[in-house]
Amino acid sequence: MEETKFCQVKDEGHIRIVTINRPEVMNALHWEAHAELDRVWTDFAADGALWVAIVTGAGDRAFSAGNDLKVQAAGKYRPKPASGFGGLSRRHDLDKPIIAAVNGLAMGGGFEIALSCDIIVAAEHAVFALPEPRVGMIAGEGGITRLGRMIPQKQALGMILTGRRVSAAEGERLGFVNEVVPTGQALTGALRWANLILEASPLAVRASKQAFYRGFDEPTLAEAISTVYSVQQQNMASQDFLEGPRAFAEKRSPVWQNK
Repeated sequence: MEETKFCQVKDEGHIRIVTINRPEVMNALHWEAHAELDRVWTDFAADGALWVAIVTGAGDRAFSAGNDLKVQAAGKYRPKPASGFGGLSRRHDLDKPIIAAVNGLAMGGGFEIALSCDIIVAAEHAVFALPEPRVGMIAGEGGITRLGRMIPQKQALGMILTGRRVSAAEGERLGFVNEVVPTGQALTGALRWANLILEASPLAVRASKQAFYRGFDEPTLAEAISTVYSVQQQNMASQDFLEGPRAFAEKRSPVWQNK
């Protein structure tokens, strides 16, 4: 992985930890940061040794305040990569699981990055909002659509139309936050979730994620259930497909090869 400027990348075993590193602007992102994060996530997707990722923000104030409006107001705007905000919001083909460790403010595009992840662990002081209408915009990087699919319609519209701020505790009650942890413990909590995922077969995890999301595209429940997607086919032809039952029969922990 090439050197990065706007994020920190650390690989620990099968886990990649990506830390958005612009604390001077509450980890807000501009076009250069989007392009850099696009490369980071493309590298993660291609690396067979990396099975799970965590994204968080530098410092204890903000996960990400979203779009760097000062850069945009100065006329320095450039188009985001095809993968979207933070290199994630439109990356629909990434089957490896990603966990958001929300360590503070998650506003606008920052919230959309978190919603793009599969699991959200939030520090108790974290705050979430989609305030785009307050500055003449919409949460068009998946915030409107994803939130509307995750929580009840009226609750989603109550956030989307007003831009109101929601605490971590309320986010957990609404259903878009998996766990609330003490301040300063977001990354620790996310690592705990990541290690639970690593106990399972990486191919089976990827197949499960792919089937979960792709199933929404099928016209009926029956078709979603009966469709065998590509990673499930890969999984059924793998050594790990045999290793799981063998380890169970031998009363030992499985040794996953990801092949």
